[in-house]
Amino acid sequence: MKKSLVALAALAVAGVASAQSSVTLFGVVDAAFSGYQNKSENIFGQEVKVQKNQLTNSGYNSSRLGFRGTEDLGGGLAASFWLEAGLSNDDGNTGGNIANSGSTVTGLFNRRSTVSLSGAFGEVRLGRDYTPTFWNDTVFDPFGTNGVGTNLIFTANGGFGGSNSPTGFQANNMYVRASNSVGYFLPPNLGGFYGQVMYAFNEATKYDNAALTPDVANTQRAGRYVGGRFGYANGPLDVAAAYGEATNSDNFFAGTTSTLQSFNLGASYDFGVVKLFGEYSHAKNKTDYSNPLAITNVFQFTDPGAKGWLVGVTVPVGPGLIRASYSGVKYSDLPLSNAQLAQANQIFGLKDPKADKFALGYVHNLSKRTALYATVAYVNNKDNELFTSTGLATAGSFYAPSGTTANNAAAQAAIGTTHPTSSVGYDLGIRHAF
Repeated sequence: MKKSLVALAALAVAGVASAQSSVTLFGVVDAAFSGYQNKSENIFGQEVKVQKNQLTNSGYNSSRLGFRGTEDLGGGLAASFWLEAGLSNDDGNTGGNIANSGSTVTGLFNRRSTVSLSGAFGEVRLGRDYTPTFWNDTVFDPFGTNGVGTNLIFTANGGFGGSNSPTGFQANNMYVRASNSVGYFLPPNLGGFYGQVMYAFNEATKYDNAALTPDVANTQRAGRYVGGRFGYANGPLDVAAAYGEATNSDNFFAGTTSTLQSFNLGASYDFGVVKLFGEYSHAKNKTDYSNPLAITNVFQFTDPGAKGWLVGVTVPVGPGLIRASYSGVKYSDLPLSNAQLAQANQIFGLKDPKADKFALGYVHNLSKRTALYATVAYVNNKDNELFTSTGLATAGSFYAPSGTTANNAAAQAAIGTTHPTSSVGYDLGIRHAF
């Protein structure tokens, strides 16, 4: 009997040992000296300049600390986990603050927190993860949506928290990542084809009888995301299209639900001596007015949109890489406020806000893990009477700069409302990966 027990124990140990597993600690520490200068002016041509210099992080790659692991379950199956935290290494904070359309996600593993099962069928992934519609904006941008060189498509759609969008356009608060999600990824052996789909639960409590539903905004439909991405990568060519719908807000009793619908198409081609990038994006903010009383004026009943584009290039030079991009965004069908409706000339005088951005940078690789980098970018705002952002320029508000002098009500009253005209920003930094 004892021999049998010993034999069974030995078999159990052998079975555990045969299930190969690995756990990896990884991360990026990126620090930069960054500066921003914004110009604004009022209707009389009076100009206001605001500038800021700071030590920041994530100018080339996002600072992070993570753990990932995989266990071989046999038969082609594998179980994996991924826990990744944002870092603010310039001030020592852990977890970082991940922008989420006007708010921040401050949890420790706020960048990614997933567990998955993969095999010949592909991969099923559960948790907080990147959305399908985000990938094209970062993969087909020479600056990878980091630092002052980040394209305007990323900014307009909510990549910096949505605070820089004009009144009436509600940026996607699940633009980069979605929590409580279920994702599926195609297997990697499809001759270059790849893809993913995602559904994120809003985890709302439903009431029956519906009259008992609490009269609290953004509690019944907000937080839901559904999207997908499909592409083809073979040799030097990579092309992909993505579509997603994010329910950003709702008011159950007012009968309104706001959904941001996003589509983008991106591509790159590597010629060896130069790599070209391109992307087109179209976002539409649709509001369902199931209660006609929620419409206060006919000009409010619109579906604001934002069209964006990007062309870029990278050129390898010895141990370094030159990066350049030119991007733009234009809004349309923005609703007019009651105050604007009070002045008939504004109805016919306002134009759709638009902006373009040029960025140029250089990365010098000291090794495979360590690099020095420099980036400079210029933003030109046009027909921007509807922009209303305030506060000093930061990495997050680089796109739509301040139009007032911060914390000085008397000065603001004297100069009146101003509108951003242009911005200049730069990053000088070092990145180390491990």
